[in-house]
Amino acid sequence: MFRSIPSPTVSTVELGPFTFHLYALCIIAGIAIAIWLGDKRFRAHAPDTKSVVSEVAITAVPAGIIGGRIYHVITSPDAYFGSGGIPLDALKIWEGGLGIWGAISLGAVGAWMRYRQLAKRMALPNFAYFLDALAPGILFAQAIGRFGNWFNIELFGKPLQAPWALEVPVQYRPSGYSAFETFHPTFLYESLWCVLLAFALMRIGKRPAPGQIFSLYVMVYSIGRLVIESIRIDSAHTIAGLRLNIWVSVLVAIAAAVTLRTQSRKGQ
Repeated sequence: MFRSIPSPTVSTVELGPFTFHLYALCIIAGIAIAIWLGDKRFRAHAPDTKSVVSEVAITAVPAGIIGGRIYHVITSPDAYFGSGGIPLDALKIWEGGLGIWGAISLGAVGAWMRYRQLAKRMALPNFAYFLDALAPGILFAQAIGRFGNWFNIELFGKPLQAPWALEVPVQYRPSGYSAFETFHPTFLYESLWCVLLAFALMRIGKRPAPGQIFSLYVMVYSIGRLVIESIRIDSAHTIAGLRLNIWVSVLVAIAAAVTLRTQSRKGQ
């Protein structure tokens, strides 16, 4: 019986002259599942829309990755532009560092732009239906992507002694925590939260007004992310003593709740 969760001993896979980073493979696997599930759900609502999700993904996925990286760099500038930082490291996405809010924001913009182009040559439902179809798949992608943090041994929480605690080698422990051996596996917490929320959203069906499933995703995920952020100990900017991502989670949750209420009124 394991007394704790071990940290991986490798973060890359070597195949001949090629090096594959497991963080990147987790992201790619998550994207593939999001596209497959999103397509299945969207075509259930609009049967004559074969390949729409995959076509939109050609624009939305790169936009999301760029947005996620921009958010990460903006909120953690010292790692790249501070003392001892290397600016070019901002391009090394495979080493970790994709902010979900930047990914969702710019990814949604990219999806909307491509969706509008497709709507000019085929009959497509409102973009809100498209977002609703994608929401559970995005959550599964996030759940898989969080295991990339496990492979990189990063973004864990406060010290913890429990059967599910994560063993962290001393070289990966933040300053002031070298005496502790096991920590909260926040990657696992968020992954499980995403999976539970994804299944819950898929059970809602078509009863909500268009766009409400996506708004529920953003609101409920933000609440869970707020709790998880409160136990993380990696370096982060703070405002009034709270991590920046906690403030962002609060604001996004409130905005999603307001949007959800507005959509509910329109659907009445």
